[in-house]
Amino acid sequence: EVQLVESGGGSVQAGGSLKLSCAASGFTDAAYVIGWFRQSPGKGIEGVSSMSRSGATFYSVSVKGRFTMSRDGAKNILYLDMKNLKPEDTAIYYCGATYVIDLVVTEDGLPAIWAYSGQGTQVTVSS
Repeated sequence: EVQLVESGGGSVQAGGSLKLSCAASGFTDAAYVIGWFRQSPGKGIEGVSSMSRSGATFYSVSVKGRFTMSRDGAKNILYLDMKNLKPEDTAIYYCGATYVIDLVVTEDGLPAIWAYSGQGTQVTVSS
């Protein structure tokens, strides 16, 4: 069973940085996409970034150039390095994953539906 456990959220002022981590486990040998999505009050789910097993990476337009996703393959930990944070980045951030066989993507190349997700971690950016 796929398990995703996030950590690293917190509160920062605008312009600050945070780094999120996601410990991933339980995947089968099937190809999958892993990444991050977020949800803020009154808004729907917004894909943030995703990475395939080959390392192909996609970012939403709203975070491109500010957020960087990386992966420690040996430890199977996913990271999201967030810089120049803005108040509109305030949200609960989730680590998510979807097997490629079930993958439907948005125009950003991000999963439209995340089959698996962690419990989420709060990121709050004050102005």
